[in-house]
Amino acid sequence: MVYAEVRLLNGDVFVVEGTLDEVESKLSDAARSGQSRLAWFTQHGTDASVGVNPAHVASLKVAEGR
Repeated sequence: MVYAEVRLLNGDVFVVEGTLDEVESKLSDAARSGQSRLAWFTQHGTDASVGVNPAHVASLKVAEGR
């Protein structure tokens, strides 16, 4: 499985399942859908879902060492 690291403006970091292209696509889709839309991902190491507001994303990169 491939993972991406999503870093938010407040410093929180989420490691989520997906390639950079997949994660970026979900973030872009949510951003185009409206201000209050979230992009939903599965967090690494859990079955938990996390919703990310695309307006709060500071950076996106490949998660190293996962």
